[in-house]
Amino acid sequence: MRTSELAREAGVNTETLRYYERRGLLVKPPRTPGGYRDYPPSTVGLLRFIKRAQELGFTLDEVEELLHLDTGGPDACDAARALAEHRRADLAARIRDLQRMHDSLADLVATCELPRADRSCALLEAIDHRPEVTR
Repeated sequence: MRTSELAREAGVNTETLRYYERRGLLVKPPRTPGGYRDYPPSTVGLLRFIKRAQELGFTLDEVEELLHLDTGGPDACDAARALAEHRRADLAARIRDLQRMHDSLADLVATCELPRADRSCALLEAIDHRPEVTR
């Protein structure tokens, strides 16, 4: 399977394939007599695994580790679980941060409904606050 065909089939671009090769996520495929990369069809599944793992929030370093664990036994399953638990905890922390940001913005928006004389827009004031330049 040539590069463009693989990229289309897996829903990635050709530069992504080359990048994954450089990172070692994909094994460099053999070349055809004409010099084209010739990927095995199983590479489509591998790429879909990588993209799905990224959608779940795993970094490429973690994806690489998951790929290595995929060939292991029960110990590998425990290691994969630990990675997933770490990712889940990280996502929970990010969700809490996003909720705080959401709540803060909701409070700022609520001040817009006050009579004009009672309004104080902390967001605009924060944006307008320019640090003084020292010479």
